[in-house]
Amino acid sequence: MAIIGAFMVPHPPLIISEIGGGQEEGISKTILAYKEVAKQIELLKPDTIVLTSPHAIMYADYFHISPGVSSEGDFGQFGAKNIRIHVSYDYEFVEKLAETLNVEEFDGGTLGECERKLDHATMVPLYFVNQKYKNYKLVRIGLSGQSLLQHYELGKYIKRISEEMKRRVVFLASGDLSHKLLESGPYGYQAEGPLYDKKIMKIMKSANFIELLKFDRNFCEKAAECGHKSFVIMAGALDQTKIIAKELSYEGPFGVGYGICSYLVDGVDENRNFGDKYKNEYRKITTDNILNEDAYVKLARKAIETYVLKKIVVDVPKDISDEMILKQAGTFVSIKKDGLLRGCIGTISATKETLAEEIIHNAISAAIYDPRFQAVRKAELSDLVYSVDVLGDIEAITSKEELDVNKYGVIVTKGHRRGLLLPNLEGIDTVEEQIRIAKEKAEIKTEEKVSLERFEVIRHI
Repeated sequence: MAIIGAFMVPHPPLIISEIGGGQEEGISKTILAYKEVAKQIELLKPDTIVLTSPHAIMYADYFHISPGVSSEGDFGQFGAKNIRIHVSYDYEFVEKLAETLNVEEFDGGTLGECERKLDHATMVPLYFVNQKYKNYKLVRIGLSGQSLLQHYELGKYIKRISEEMKRRVVFLASGDLSHKLLESGPYGYQAEGPLYDKKIMKIMKSANFIELLKFDRNFCEKAAECGHKSFVIMAGALDQTKIIAKELSYEGPFGVGYGICSYLVDGVDENRNFGDKYKNEYRKITTDNILNEDAYVKLARKAIETYVLKKIVVDVPKDISDEMILKQAGTFVSIKKDGLLRGCIGTISATKETLAEEIIHNAISAAIYDPRFQAVRKAELSDLVYSVDVLGDIEAITSKEELDVNKYGVIVTKGHRRGLLLPNLEGIDTVEEQIRIAKEKAEIKTEEKVSLERFEVIRHI
Protein backbone atom coordinates (compact mmCIF):
# COMPACT_ATOMS: atom_id res chain seq x y z
CA MET A 1 0.00 0.00 0.00
CA ALA A 2 0.99 3.66 0.28
CA ILE A 3 -0.74 6.90 1.21
CA ILE A 4 -4.45 6.07 1.45
CA GLY A 5 -5.71 9.43 2.64
CA ALA A 6 -4.61 12.85 3.85
CA PHE A 7 -6.09 15.69 5.84
CA MET A 8 -5.32 19.38 6.30
CA VAL A 9 -6.13 20.20 9.93
CA PRO A 10 -5.65 23.12 12.37
CA HIS A 11 -4.47 22.88 15.97
CA PRO A 12 -6.19 25.44 18.25
CA PRO A 13 -6.11 24.03 21.82
CA LEU A 14 -9.30 25.93 22.69
CA ILE A 15 -11.16 23.52 20.42
CA ILE A 16 -10.96 21.07 23.33
CA SER A 17 -13.80 21.86 25.71
CA GLU A 18 -11.72 21.53 28.89
CA ILE A 19 -9.45 24.25 27.50
CA GLY A 20 -11.93 26.39 25.57
CA GLY A 21 -14.28 26.84 28.50
CA GLY A 22 -17.14 27.62 26.14
CA GLN A 23 -15.12 29.52 23.53
CA GLU A 24 -15.03 26.39 21.40
CA GLU A 25 -18.69 27.04 20.57
CA GLY A 26 -17.46 29.89 18.36
CA ILE A 27 -15.76 27.39 16.03
CA SER A 28 -18.34 24.64 16.08
CA LYS A 29 -17.97 24.00 12.33
CA THR A 30 -14.31 23.19 12.89
CA ILE A 31 -15.19 20.74 15.65
CA LEU A 32 -17.76 18.99 13.46
CA ALA A 33 -15.25 18.78 10.62
CA TYR A 34 -12.64 17.33 12.96
CA LYS A 35 -15.09 14.64 14.00
CA GLU A 36 -15.64 13.85 10.33
CA VAL A 37 -11.87 13.52 9.85
CA ALA A 38 -11.69 11.09 12.77
CA LYS A 39 -14.57 9.07 11.32
CA GLN A 40 -12.85 8.86 7.92
CA ILE A 41 -9.59 7.74 9.51
CA GLU A 42 -11.51 5.05 11.41
CA LEU A 43 -12.84 3.77 8.08
CA LEU A 44 -9.41 3.92 6.41
CA LYS A 45 -7.76 1.93 9.24
CA PRO A 46 -4.17 3.10 8.64
CA ASP A 47 -1.15 1.23 10.00
CA THR A 48 0.73 4.50 10.30
CA ILE A 49 -0.16 8.16 10.63
CA VAL A 50 2.47 10.59 9.36
CA LEU A 51 1.96 13.97 11.00
CA THR A 52 3.82 17.17 10.14
CA SER A 53 3.86 19.85 12.81
CA PRO A 54 5.03 23.49 12.73
CA HIS A 55 5.57 23.28 16.50
CA ALA A 56 7.79 20.21 16.54
CA ILE A 57 11.58 20.63 16.48
CA MET A 58 12.54 22.87 13.59
CA TYR A 59 15.94 23.63 12.07
CA ALA A 60 16.88 26.07 9.32
CA ASP A 61 18.51 23.48 7.07
CA TYR A 62 17.28 20.11 8.32
CA PHE A 63 14.00 18.21 8.67
CA HIS A 64 13.79 16.60 12.10
CA ILE A 65 11.98 13.26 12.42
CA SER A 66 11.15 12.22 15.97
CA PRO A 67 13.16 9.13 16.96
CA GLY A 68 12.48 6.42 19.52
CA VAL A 69 9.65 4.01 20.19
CA SER A 70 7.14 6.28 21.92
CA SER A 71 6.37 9.73 23.30
CA GLU A 72 3.68 11.59 25.16
CA GLY A 73 2.55 15.05 26.11
CA ASP A 74 -0.18 16.94 27.91
CA PHE A 75 -2.04 20.22 27.67
CA GLY A 76 -0.67 21.56 30.97
CA GLN A 77 0.48 24.82 29.38
CA PHE A 78 -3.16 25.41 28.42
CA GLY A 79 -4.56 24.59 31.85
CA ALA A 80 -5.53 20.98 31.16
CA LYS A 81 -2.65 18.83 32.42
CA ASN A 82 -5.03 15.90 32.94
CA ILE A 83 -5.50 15.54 29.16
CA ARG A 84 -2.58 13.43 27.99
CA ILE A 85 -1.71 11.97 24.60
CA HIS A 86 0.54 8.92 24.32
CA VAL A 87 1.83 7.61 20.99
CA SER A 88 3.86 4.66 19.77
CA TYR A 89 6.21 5.63 16.97
CA ASP A 90 6.60 3.60 13.79
CA TYR A 91 10.34 3.40 14.42
CA GLU A 92 10.89 1.00 11.48
CA PHE A 93 9.35 3.55 9.10
CA VAL A 94 11.39 6.34 10.70
CA GLU A 95 14.66 4.40 10.41
CA LYS A 96 13.98 3.54 6.77
CA LEU A 97 13.08 7.13 5.93
CA ALA A 98 16.10 8.58 7.75
CA GLU A 99 18.45 6.07 6.12
CA THR A 100 17.12 6.90 2.65
CA LEU A 101 17.46 10.65 3.21
CA ASN A 102 21.02 10.17 4.42
CA VAL A 103 22.07 7.99 1.49
CA GLU A 104 20.56 10.42 -1.01
CA GLU A 105 22.03 13.48 0.76
CA PHE A 106 18.68 15.03 1.56
CA ASP A 107 18.85 17.18 4.68
CA GLY A 108 16.65 15.32 7.13
CA GLY A 109 16.74 12.59 9.75
CA THR A 110 16.56 11.87 13.47
CA LEU A 111 19.52 13.97 14.62
CA GLY A 112 19.07 16.91 16.97
CA GLU A 113 16.35 15.63 19.29
CA CYS A 114 16.08 18.29 22.02
CA GLU A 115 12.44 17.95 23.14
CA ARG A 116 10.78 14.56 23.36
CA LYS A 117 7.39 15.75 24.57
CA LEU A 118 4.62 16.02 22.00
CA ASP A 119 3.74 19.55 20.93
CA HIS A 120 0.18 20.88 20.81
CA ALA A 121 0.09 20.90 16.99
CA THR A 122 0.56 17.15 17.19
CA MET A 123 -1.74 16.52 20.15
CA VAL A 124 -4.80 18.48 19.00
CA PRO A 125 -5.31 16.39 15.82
CA LEU A 126 -4.60 13.15 17.69
CA TYR A 127 -7.04 14.10 20.44
CA PHE A 128 -9.84 13.85 17.88
CA VAL A 129 -8.42 10.88 15.98
CA ASN A 130 -8.02 8.86 19.18
CA GLN A 131 -11.71 9.20 19.97
CA LYS A 132 -12.43 7.02 16.95
CA TYR A 133 -9.27 5.10 16.13
CA LYS A 134 -6.14 4.15 18.08
CA ASN A 135 -4.70 1.19 16.22
CA TYR A 136 -1.91 3.13 14.51
CA LYS A 137 1.72 4.12 14.97
CA LEU A 138 2.94 7.66 14.48
CA VAL A 139 5.67 9.33 12.45
CA ARG A 140 6.13 12.93 13.60
CA ILE A 141 8.08 15.35 11.41
CA GLY A 142 8.97 19.01 11.92
CA LEU A 143 9.22 21.68 9.27
CA SER A 144 12.42 23.50 8.28
CA GLY A 145 13.72 26.80 6.97
CA GLN A 146 14.37 25.24 3.58
CA SER A 147 12.47 26.05 0.42
CA LEU A 148 8.91 25.03 -0.34
CA LEU A 149 10.25 22.74 -3.06
CA GLN A 150 12.38 20.89 -0.50
CA HIS A 151 9.29 20.39 1.65
CA TYR A 152 7.48 18.93 -1.37
CA GLU A 153 10.43 16.63 -2.06
CA LEU A 154 10.30 15.38 1.54
CA GLY A 155 6.66 14.45 0.95
CA LYS A 156 7.71 12.38 -2.07
CA TYR A 157 10.17 10.48 0.11
CA ILE A 158 7.38 9.76 2.60
CA LYS A 159 5.24 8.38 -0.21
CA ARG A 160 8.12 6.27 -1.46
CA ILE A 161 8.86 4.71 1.94
CA SER A 162 5.14 4.04 2.44
CA GLU A 163 5.11 2.07 -0.82
CA GLU A 164 8.37 0.23 -0.15
CA MET A 165 7.24 -0.86 3.33
CA LYS A 166 3.69 -1.60 2.16
CA ARG A 167 2.24 0.52 4.94
CA ARG A 168 -1.31 1.85 4.92
CA VAL A 169 -0.53 5.50 5.66
CA VAL A 170 -2.72 8.47 6.47
CA PHE A 171 -1.09 11.90 6.34
CA LEU A 172 -2.11 14.65 8.77
CA ALA A 173 -0.84 18.12 7.80
CA SER A 174 -1.22 20.14 10.99
CA GLY A 175 -1.26 23.89 10.52
CA ASP A 176 -3.26 27.01 11.23
CA LEU A 177 -3.78 29.62 8.53
CA SER A 178 -3.22 33.37 9.00
CA HIS A 179 -2.93 34.73 12.53
CA LYS A 180 -3.60 38.28 11.29
CA LEU A 181 -7.30 38.30 10.42
CA LEU A 182 -8.71 40.79 12.94
CA GLU A 183 -7.57 43.87 14.83
CA SER A 184 -9.34 42.39 17.83
CA GLY A 185 -7.49 39.10 17.49
CA PRO A 186 -4.49 38.12 19.60
CA TYR A 187 -2.02 38.96 16.80
CA GLY A 188 -3.72 41.99 15.22
CA TYR A 189 -4.56 42.58 11.57
CA GLN A 190 -2.52 42.57 8.38
CA ALA A 191 -4.04 42.95 4.92
CA GLU A 192 -2.16 39.85 3.78
CA GLY A 193 -4.00 37.76 6.42
CA PRO A 194 -7.48 37.45 4.89
CA LEU A 195 -5.92 37.37 1.41
CA TYR A 196 -3.75 34.40 2.36
CA ASP A 197 -6.68 32.47 3.80
CA LYS A 198 -8.81 33.11 0.72
CA LYS A 199 -6.04 31.96 -1.61
CA ILE A 200 -5.03 28.92 0.41
CA MET A 201 -8.55 27.60 0.84
CA LYS A 202 -9.21 27.92 -2.88
CA ILE A 203 -6.04 25.95 -3.63
CA MET A 204 -6.63 23.28 -1.01
CA LYS A 205 -10.25 22.81 -2.04
CA SER A 206 -9.25 22.31 -5.68
CA ALA A 207 -6.07 20.35 -4.80
CA ASN A 208 -4.14 22.36 -7.39
CA PHE A 209 -1.02 21.92 -5.30
CA ILE A 210 1.47 23.47 -7.71
CA GLU A 211 0.16 26.84 -6.57
CA LEU A 212 1.39 26.09 -3.04
CA LEU A 213 4.94 26.22 -4.34
CA LYS A 214 4.50 29.68 -5.82
CA PHE A 215 3.73 31.56 -2.61
CA ASP A 216 6.12 34.39 -1.80
CA ARG A 217 7.94 33.91 1.50
CA ASN A 218 7.46 37.54 2.57
CA PHE A 219 3.74 37.35 1.83
CA CYS A 220 3.47 34.25 4.02
CA GLU A 221 5.42 35.94 6.81
CA LYS A 222 3.20 39.02 6.73
CA ALA A 223 0.12 36.80 6.82
CA ALA A 224 1.67 35.05 9.85
CA GLU A 225 0.55 31.59 8.79
CA CYS A 226 2.05 28.50 10.40
CA GLY A 227 0.81 25.62 8.26
CA HIS A 228 1.88 26.34 4.69
CA LYS A 229 4.98 24.15 4.68
CA SER A 230 3.06 21.38 6.39
CA PHE A 231 0.52 21.46 3.55
CA VAL A 232 3.35 21.39 0.99
CA ILE A 233 4.85 18.22 2.49
CA MET A 234 1.40 16.63 2.31
CA ALA A 235 1.13 17.69 -1.33
CA GLY A 236 4.43 15.95 -2.03
CA ALA A 237 3.18 12.79 -0.31
CA LEU A 238 0.24 12.86 -2.76
CA ASP A 239 2.49 13.38 -5.81
CA GLN A 240 1.15 11.61 -8.93
CA THR A 241 -1.89 10.49 -6.95
CA LYS A 242 -5.50 10.79 -8.05
CA ILE A 243 -7.47 12.17 -5.14
CA ILE A 244 -10.97 13.19 -4.17
CA ALA A 245 -10.61 16.57 -2.47
CA LYS A 246 -13.22 18.11 -0.21
CA GLU A 247 -13.32 21.24 1.92
CA LEU A 248 -14.89 20.32 5.26
CA SER A 249 -14.75 23.69 7.02
CA TYR A 250 -13.17 27.12 7.29
CA GLU A 251 -13.55 29.56 10.19
CA GLY A 252 -11.64 32.49 11.62
CA PRO A 253 -13.80 34.21 14.26
CA PHE A 254 -10.97 34.77 16.75
CA GLY A 255 -8.48 36.31 14.31
CA VAL A 256 -6.77 33.03 13.31
CA GLY A 257 -7.81 30.99 10.29
CA TYR A 258 -8.74 27.32 10.72
CA GLY A 259 -9.24 25.19 7.61
CA ILE A 260 -9.98 21.49 7.24
CA CYS A 261 -9.86 19.56 3.96
CA SER A 262 -9.86 15.85 3.18
CA TYR A 263 -8.05 14.00 0.38
CA LEU A 264 -9.06 10.43 -0.31
CA VAL A 265 -6.86 8.45 -2.68
CA ASP A 266 -8.56 7.21 -5.83
CA GLY A 267 -5.74 5.75 -7.93
CA VAL A 268 -2.78 7.11 -9.88
CA ASP A 269 -2.54 10.33 -11.85
CA GLU A 270 0.94 10.86 -13.29
CA ASN A 271 -0.05 14.35 -14.41
CA ARG A 272 -0.18 15.48 -10.78
CA ASN A 273 3.62 15.63 -10.55
CA PHE A 274 3.61 19.20 -9.29
CA GLY A 275 7.15 19.16 -7.89
CA ASP A 276 8.63 18.24 -11.26
CA LYS A 277 6.48 20.78 -13.04
CA TYR A 278 7.56 23.52 -10.68
CA LYS A 279 11.22 22.53 -11.00
CA ASN A 280 10.95 22.72 -14.77
CA GLU A 281 9.45 26.22 -14.53
CA TYR A 282 12.12 27.31 -12.06
CA ARG A 283 14.97 25.83 -14.08
CA LYS A 284 13.79 27.70 -17.14
CA ILE A 285 14.07 30.92 -15.11
CA THR A 286 17.50 29.83 -13.88
CA THR A 287 18.64 29.05 -17.44
CA ASP A 288 17.43 32.46 -18.62
CA ASN A 289 19.34 34.07 -15.75
CA ILE A 290 22.54 32.27 -16.73
CA LEU A 291 22.20 33.42 -20.33
CA ASN A 292 21.79 37.02 -19.18
CA GLU A 293 24.44 37.11 -16.45
CA ASP A 294 26.97 39.91 -16.72
CA ALA A 295 30.74 39.38 -16.46
CA TYR A 296 30.83 39.85 -12.68
CA VAL A 297 28.26 37.14 -12.03
CA LYS A 298 29.77 34.81 -14.64
CA LEU A 299 33.08 35.07 -12.77
CA ALA A 300 31.40 34.27 -9.45
CA ARG A 301 29.63 31.26 -10.99
CA LYS A 302 32.84 30.01 -12.60
CA ALA A 303 34.72 30.36 -9.30
CA ILE A 304 32.12 28.39 -7.36
CA GLU A 305 31.56 25.65 -9.93
CA THR A 306 35.30 25.15 -10.43
CA TYR A 307 35.92 24.92 -6.69
CA VAL A 308 32.98 22.63 -5.94
CA LEU A 309 33.77 20.28 -8.83
CA LYS A 310 37.58 20.32 -8.75
CA LYS A 311 38.60 21.94 -5.44
CA ILE A 312 40.64 24.45 -7.47
CA VAL A 313 40.66 28.24 -7.10
CA VAL A 314 40.12 29.55 -10.60
CA ASP A 315 42.68 31.95 -12.08
CA VAL A 316 41.68 35.48 -12.98
CA PRO A 317 40.52 35.27 -16.61
CA LYS A 318 42.50 37.19 -19.19
CA ASP A 319 39.45 38.39 -21.12
CA ILE A 320 37.81 40.55 -18.45
CA SER A 321 37.20 44.27 -18.21
CA ASP A 322 39.83 46.77 -17.12
CA GLU A 323 37.67 47.67 -14.13
CA MET A 324 37.93 44.16 -12.68
CA ILE A 325 41.72 44.28 -13.06
CA LEU A 326 42.45 47.88 -12.09
CA LYS A 327 39.80 48.55 -9.45
CA GLN A 328 39.78 47.50 -5.80
CA ALA A 329 36.57 47.38 -3.78
CA GLY A 330 34.67 45.44 -1.17
CA THR A 331 32.23 42.96 -2.68
CA PHE A 332 29.47 40.64 -1.54
CA VAL A 333 28.52 37.48 -3.42
CA SER A 334 25.01 36.14 -2.76
CA ILE A 335 23.73 32.69 -3.72
CA LYS A 336 20.05 31.75 -3.91
CA LYS A 337 18.34 28.40 -4.42
CA ASP A 338 14.61 28.00 -5.00
CA GLY A 339 14.25 31.70 -4.19
CA LEU A 340 15.90 31.39 -0.75
CA LEU A 341 19.33 32.54 0.36
CA ARG A 342 21.89 29.74 0.09
CA GLY A 343 24.98 31.69 1.06
CA CYS A 344 26.33 35.24 1.26
CA ILE A 345 29.84 36.35 2.16
CA GLY A 346 31.59 39.63 1.44
CA THR A 347 34.14 42.21 2.39
CA ILE A 348 33.43 45.78 3.48
CA SER A 349 36.61 47.06 1.88
CA ALA A 350 39.10 45.58 -0.56
CA THR A 351 41.31 42.75 0.67
CA LYS A 352 42.72 41.68 -2.70
CA GLU A 353 44.80 43.43 -5.34
CA THR A 354 42.02 43.33 -7.94
CA LEU A 355 38.24 43.36 -7.98
CA ALA A 356 38.29 40.07 -9.90
CA GLU A 357 40.25 38.36 -7.11
CA GLU A 358 37.86 39.84 -4.55
CA ILE A 359 34.90 38.32 -6.40
CA ILE A 360 36.57 34.91 -6.74
CA HIS A 361 37.53 34.79 -3.06
CA ASN A 362 34.11 35.90 -1.78
CA ALA A 363 32.24 33.62 -4.18
CA ILE A 364 34.04 30.54 -2.88
CA SER A 365 33.57 31.71 0.70
CA ALA A 366 29.82 32.18 0.17
CA ALA A 367 29.51 28.68 -1.28
CA ILE A 368 31.71 26.82 1.17
CA TYR A 369 32.25 28.80 4.36
CA ASP A 370 29.03 30.65 5.20
CA PRO A 371 28.43 29.28 8.73
CA ARG A 372 24.65 29.45 8.30
CA PHE A 373 24.60 26.82 5.57
CA GLN A 374 26.19 23.55 4.59
CA ALA A 375 28.73 23.78 1.79
CA VAL A 376 27.24 23.83 -1.71
CA ARG A 377 27.10 20.34 -3.25
CA LYS A 378 27.69 19.30 -6.85
CA ALA A 379 24.05 18.31 -7.34
CA GLU A 380 22.89 21.84 -6.49
CA LEU A 381 24.99 23.79 -8.96
CA SER A 382 22.44 23.85 -11.77
CA ASP A 383 19.81 25.30 -9.41
CA LEU A 384 21.82 28.23 -8.06
CA VAL A 385 21.34 31.89 -8.89
CA TYR A 386 24.03 34.47 -8.10
CA SER A 387 24.42 38.19 -7.61
CA VAL A 388 27.49 40.33 -6.97
CA ASP A 389 27.38 43.63 -5.08
CA VAL A 390 30.31 45.99 -5.49
CA LEU A 391 30.46 48.46 -2.64
CA GLY A 392 30.98 52.15 -3.12
CA ASP A 393 32.61 54.57 -0.68
CA ILE A 394 31.59 54.27 2.96
CA GLU A 395 30.52 57.46 4.74
CA ALA A 396 29.67 58.13 8.35
CA ILE A 397 26.18 59.44 9.12
CA THR A 398 24.66 60.85 12.28
CA SER A 399 21.04 59.78 11.93
CA LYS A 400 18.90 56.97 10.51
CA GLU A 401 17.05 59.69 8.58
CA GLU A 402 20.05 59.70 6.22
CA LEU A 403 19.34 56.10 5.24
CA ASP A 404 17.14 54.69 2.48
CA VAL A 405 16.65 50.91 2.43
CA ASN A 406 16.47 50.84 -1.36
CA LYS A 407 19.48 53.06 -2.02
CA TYR A 408 21.92 52.63 0.85
CA GLY A 409 23.39 49.71 2.70
CA VAL A 410 24.12 50.24 6.39
CA ILE A 411 27.03 49.44 8.70
CA VAL A 412 26.44 49.49 12.47
CA THR A 413 29.36 49.58 14.91
CA LYS A 414 29.56 49.14 18.66
CA GLY A 415 33.13 48.81 19.92
CA HIS A 416 34.74 45.92 18.05
CA ARG A 417 31.39 44.59 16.83
CA ARG A 418 30.39 45.55 13.31
CA GLY A 419 27.43 44.47 11.22
CA LEU A 420 26.52 45.18 7.60
CA LEU A 421 23.34 44.86 5.58
CA LEU A 422 23.10 45.43 1.86
CA PRO A 423 20.46 47.72 0.34
CA ASN A 424 17.37 46.77 -1.64
CA LEU A 425 16.84 43.34 -0.07
CA GLU A 426 13.57 41.47 -0.48
CA GLY A 427 11.36 41.70 2.60
CA ILE A 428 13.22 44.58 4.25
CA ASP A 429 10.96 47.58 3.86
CA THR A 430 12.03 50.03 6.58
CA VAL A 431 15.21 51.59 7.88
CA GLU A 432 14.34 50.29 11.35
CA GLU A 433 14.29 46.71 10.03
CA GLN A 434 17.56 47.30 8.22
CA ILE A 435 19.32 48.55 11.35
CA ARG A 436 17.81 45.82 13.54
CA ILE A 437 19.02 43.03 11.27
CA ALA A 438 22.48 44.60 10.92
CA LYS A 439 22.68 44.69 14.74
CA GLU A 440 21.62 41.05 14.98
CA LYS A 441 24.38 40.05 12.58
CA ALA A 442 26.92 41.82 14.79
CA GLU A 443 25.37 40.41 18.00
CA ILE A 444 24.53 43.93 19.13
CA LYS A 445 21.43 44.25 21.30
CA THR A 446 18.48 46.12 19.83
CA GLU A 447 18.55 48.80 22.52
CA GLU A 448 22.30 49.48 22.25
CA LYS A 449 23.35 52.71 20.58
CA VAL A 450 25.59 52.33 17.54
CA SER A 451 27.50 54.47 15.12
CA LEU A 452 26.10 54.39 11.60
CA GLU A 453 27.70 54.35 8.17
CA ARG A 454 26.12 54.08 4.77
CA PHE A 455 27.23 53.03 1.31
CA GLU A 456 25.82 52.51 -2.16
CA VAL A 457 26.33 49.40 -4.27
CA ILE A 458 26.31 48.43 -7.88
CA ARG A 459 24.42 45.15 -8.04
CA HIS A 460 25.31 42.71 -10.81
CA ILE A 461 22.89 39.91 -11.69
